[in-house]
Amino acid sequence: MTDRHLLRHLWGALLLCLASTIYAQEYPTRPITMVMPYAPGGPGDTITRVFAAAMQKHLGQQIVVDNPAGASGTIGTVKVARAKPDGYTLLMIHVSHATNLSMFKSLPYHPVDDFEPIGRATSGPMVVVARNEFPAKDLPEFVAYLRANQAKVSLAHAGVGSASHLCGLMMMSALGVKLNEIPYKGTGPALNDLMGGQVDVLCDQTSGTVPSVKAGKIKAYAAVGPSRLPSLPNVPASAEAGITGLDISISFGLYAPKGTPRPVVEKLTSALQKSVADPEVRNRLESMGISAVSTELATPQALAAHLKGEIDTLGGLLLKAGVKAN
Repeated sequence: MTDRHLLRHLWGALLLCLASTIYAQEYPTRPITMVMPYAPGGPGDTITRVFAAAMQKHLGQQIVVDNPAGASGTIGTVKVARAKPDGYTLLMIHVSHATNLSMFKSLPYHPVDDFEPIGRATSGPMVVVARNEFPAKDLPEFVAYLRANQAKVSLAHAGVGSASHLCGLMMMSALGVKLNEIPYKGTGPALNDLMGGQVDVLCDQTSGTVPSVKAGKIKAYAAVGPSRLPSLPNVPASAEAGITGLDISISFGLYAPKGTPRPVVEKLTSALQKSVADPEVRNRLESMGISAVSTELATPQALAAHLKGEIDTLGGLLLKAGVKAN
């Protein structure tokens, strides 16, 4: 490369960097769309709206939540992957971003290659709930009833590869039962049918289930994992009943399309970090039984590492359960 070509190359790089910096300084100048690829009313939708409201205060622009639900979250995720990488279309998503690699033979995007991670937002436990008329009065009776009547019990979930599906798979494996799975397009519709008595059981995030339990619309049998939940102190942990192999929590993360300018990603990460540290946000999430992550985890590096871990571990869970890619 001649000196003239080298100078031209360096000058072009400098102009590109300068343009990116100026763009980031001005960003955002119009409303931002935050895509939640599941139906309104579910826990993901609630979490997304909490963070949209918090982050818009720090960014100075309205953040509008969009819910293009369907196909295990891929419809909304594709929308973000194909959006202009300018910081105006974002994706809030949980474990399905990792599991969809195992769920689809020909996924129209790659969860790592087509997105810029902004940061983790929440970490939340799961709880096993049932319709109010379900005959078991406590956790031991619930386990016994499932084992004795597995062919008659329906298990709702928010779609193959969703958090509630994964929790349901773990529960069936741990108890040695095979229930009748009823998939929905999101937790909201599944929870509505559970409250209406159309389905029997659901294992899902506390952000969606705890308010309904406290309102007396459904009943809780177990907090998934080793310990009870502060939001449901009278509900035993699954480990208390000697149930092993049932332990899963769900983390939501925020992404932008690949190629989004680094200064824009940094501005979004800063807004996310301020939001996870906001006492109002933390209190709102804790009232739903979930937690905002620390500011150290609300970073692109932490989210990238978390996604890789979920891709490696949860793909194996689906394979073991015999779930085949579509």
